[in-house]
Amino acid sequence: MKKIVVLLVMVLAFAKGNAQLLNPVKWTTQIEKKSEENYVLTFNGVIDTGWHLYSQFTAEGGSLPLEVLFKNQKGNFELIGKTKESKTKTAYNDIFEVNETFFEKKAQLTQEIHVTNPKLSKVEVSLNYQVCKEACINLEKNFTFVIPSQSKEAENVVSVQDSAKTTAVVASDEVVNKENLTTVQSTETTPVTEPEKGLLSIFIIAFFSGFAALLTPCVFPMIPMTVSFFTKQSKSKGAGIRNAIFYGVSIIVIYVLLGVLVTWLFGADALNALSTNVWFNLFFFILLVVFAASFLGAFEIMLPNSWANKVDSQADRGGMIGILFMALALAIVSFSCTGPIVGTLLVQAASKGGIAPIVGMLGFSLALSLPFMLFALFPGWLNSLPKSGGWLNTVKVVLGFLELALAFKFLSNADLVLQLHLLEREVFLSIWIAIFGTLALYLFGKITLPHDSSMTHISVGRLSFGLVVLSFTIYMIPGLWGAPLQLINAFPPPMEYSESPLGIGASSVNSSSSVSTLPEGAKLGPHQIVVFDDYDKGLAYAKTVNKPIMLGFTGHACVNCRKMENNVWSDERILTILKNQVVVISLYVDDKRELPKSDQLISKTTGASIETIGDKWTDFMISKYKTNTQPLYVLTDLEGTSLNLKQPTISFVGIEEYESWLKEGISKFKK
Repeated sequence: MKKIVVLLVMVLAFAKGNAQLLNPVKWTTQIEKKSEENYVLTFNGVIDTGWHLYSQFTAEGGSLPLEVLFKNQKGNFELIGKTKESKTKTAYNDIFEVNETFFEKKAQLTQEIHVTNPKLSKVEVSLNYQVCKEACINLEKNFTFVIPSQSKEAENVVSVQDSAKTTAVVASDEVVNKENLTTVQSTETTPVTEPEKGLLSIFIIAFFSGFAALLTPCVFPMIPMTVSFFTKQSKSKGAGIRNAIFYGVSIIVIYVLLGVLVTWLFGADALNALSTNVWFNLFFFILLVVFAASFLGAFEIMLPNSWANKVDSQADRGGMIGILFMALALAIVSFSCTGPIVGTLLVQAASKGGIAPIVGMLGFSLALSLPFMLFALFPGWLNSLPKSGGWLNTVKVVLGFLELALAFKFLSNADLVLQLHLLEREVFLSIWIAIFGTLALYLFGKITLPHDSSMTHISVGRLSFGLVVLSFTIYMIPGLWGAPLQLINAFPPPMEYSESPLGIGASSVNSSSSVSTLPEGAKLGPHQIVVFDDYDKGLAYAKTVNKPIMLGFTGHACVNCRKMENNVWSDERILTILKNQVVVISLYVDDKRELPKSDQLISKTTGASIETIGDKWTDFMISKYKTNTQPLYVLTDLEGTSLNLKQPTISFVGIEEYESWLKEGISKFKK
């Protein structure tokens, strides 16, 4: 009886493990004959509720994009254009700092082909894609489209079933984080729609940028002049207020139309794709440097005077049309000050994609127009406005320094993509320290620029702002020695992208490590933990030091893996254990490097082709632990047996649970 019970428990456990192998997209396909030699291949995917399938066009550096591979194309057929997609959604990922584009509920892909081989009988296609919910999984599906024979030309549509070769590669344990639709604290998640969050941040930044533009020499003096015109020239107070409000609304309309134009010209999705391109990052860098030079006084960026003259002549027409042209005249005349700000906003909005340029221009123009409307409603407030003076140029110069600092973020993006290591973390921080340090000297009056007026003293406000900038400059200096700089962590390159991952002057291995040099096959991982990325080498080392193995299945595109490493592994209690009491082996299931031909095989578990290092570790995870989700952590002895009997594996958890799990397994190993 006891044996039967044990057998039943094993069967149930195995069934539960197999139930974890997920396949959340169900595919059907069809082929349609368009002409004598042209066919349209269609893939229709039904996506399980809550899951997301990533697009071909999702940004680099985030989730893995969909790939459509035509296996027998050479000498048989040609592709006509790029594979087209049905409607997608976009969400910003603040971990990977890119927009991620994905399908929900359903997906359709269509590809037209031109057959060049009249003897062709079938088209073989493979889809490689990532799909996410509580887990992110990389799947490979193979399809065979049968070319309709000449005798069946009337049958234009042929349905085929998907012959699925599933290679489960995991990227994350909670997709709501993967797309940053939620903020995780401990193990709880609260979904928040990220597109709204991303657009809100763009709106807020643009709104404050509009106020900054107000405080420039091109715009600020226009406020009392324009408001006085409406209040004095109108037949009644009500008419003056109405005209001033229409003037403000006209400013909003002009700038929003600019955002619409940019979105229409480039396309909502294309803007996001361009923002992740190396050459456009370089272009944005040069553009912002030019804007910065303009603000610093090297030259002025102005639209042709003929434009202003023509628009100004139309403003004399009076009525609502005249007021509209007055608003357009303001936009043209103030372009030397507002142009660089607007250009920067459009660049930043482009990185969000979608309607972000429109939202950005709405926020900017709303802030720019509000004073004209408010002072028209309350003209007595005009007496409280500060007088124009040298402080307006100071605002312009400060904006120039900020533009210059932001420019190097785009240059850093290009360097990271190309992996040139020309702008590593130390170099980036040194440039920022120099920029903000110089700004502090300027604010303290130690440096003057071409359009500055002479002054005998600095104001309390300028002194206070100078102290803030100086404090920020000093704050960045320890970053050269490895300080995390949490306030600006999203701007400089990551710690590992540096001349010395531990900071200037630090030793190659953390002093808390039990080894003086890195063992064979090991490298410095997160928080300078000695990590192996090859199981056999890690196991061999664990046997020499007689320590248990903390085996982690992870991925380069796994956001929750990064969250575990950043938020849990960084805790001093966990860090001490990982550095001193276990041997850490991290296996990357999305490692695309090819295995030697002699090591490539067909999986006995899934029937999938094991062609890459990631395939190898994925198959290992599925065959041994009956799951395809990540992050996945297992604490084992030197024979590969799990030490935690109650909970053999653990995934995305909080510090206390992870610490308890580690200590329980380590205590079993010591016995």
